[in-house]
Amino acid sequence: MTGKPVLEIQGLNVDYGLGADAVRAVHDVDLTLHAGEVLGLAGESGSGKSTLAYGMLRLLPPPGVVTGGRVVYHAPDGEAVDVLRMSPARLRKFRWAEVSVVFQGAMNSLSPVHRISTQLCDAIAAHEPRSTAAARRARAREMLELVGIAADRLDSYPHQLSGGMRQRVMIAMALALDPRVVIMDEPTTALDVVVQRQILGQLVELRERIGFSVVFITHDLSLLVEFSDRIAIMYGGRIVETAPASRLYRDCLHPYSEGLLRSFPALRGPRRELAGIPGSPPDPRSMPPGCSFQPRCPRAFEPCATTAPALLAPAGEEASDRAVACWLHTRQPVAP
Repeated sequence: MTGKPVLEIQGLNVDYGLGADAVRAVHDVDLTLHAGEVLGLAGESGSGKSTLAYGMLRLLPPPGVVTGGRVVYHAPDGEAVDVLRMSPARLRKFRWAEVSVVFQGAMNSLSPVHRISTQLCDAIAAHEPRSTAAARRARAREMLELVGIAADRLDSYPHQLSGGMRQRVMIAMALALDPRVVIMDEPTTALDVVVQRQILGQLVELRERIGFSVVFITHDLSLLVEFSDRIAIMYGGRIVETAPASRLYRDCLHPYSEGLLRSFPALRGPRRELAGIPGSPPDPRSMPPGCSFQPRCPRAFEPCATTAPALLAPAGEEASDRAVACWLHTRQPVAP
């Protein structure tokens, strides 16, 4: 069960570069993560998913810069604080203790010259400097066992572990300080499908046991349908559809969401023909006017080429639990 909002993204804009040469990679994104929820964020490579995640935590390397919006974190004591306006000291305490990240390519993120125990204990010591070495080591051992790795592997080097085990170590590190939110940026991309399902199944089990919230970022919509409570579809730096996972799978509204769903085989039922999405994602340096998906959309009509649709509840569903940015399902633009 999901609860109250824990993280709210409001009107977030992210650019690469400054001045006239700036390229907007994330456009006016609104998104809410609730307590205990797994929120999936899907889209093709280059759609802005990772930029959104790193921007909201102020982790973007130059020349990335957040140019507008708010990221409101609701602390356990009821305080609401804007992450984008935290002081450096407050931000250092916030990251990893309140919100942690499993980075893209995470299984290669471990230092090859340090033991697993050293890396886990260093992460704990950075936030709990008064803890003893014995307590940190005990916590590291506990976290390994929590993610299904035997405690006797604690002093192994990364090269002595399989890819799936290294991935589990990164998840253990992300959970070591009991964060309320874990952001996972394509954490299983380099793993085979069997190990993917094992790790994701374990993640869901840990979520239910510990109660943290998850933002799961991937281009593989089939994973999100199976493991997410709610899914947001991103295209051209914008959210184009949000819905409960089961409802999006049964009855998606945006043609882009439909294209993503048709690009992987059904797990059950009759076989169906796979169909890719024609064309390529838009170049953020020269976005098309109107709806950014219009050049690739098989159902585009007159307003799509001139006016970008807003992300709204579908027509006739004002109290809906989903929203879509598509002229096929929202009010028609008013003629000038």
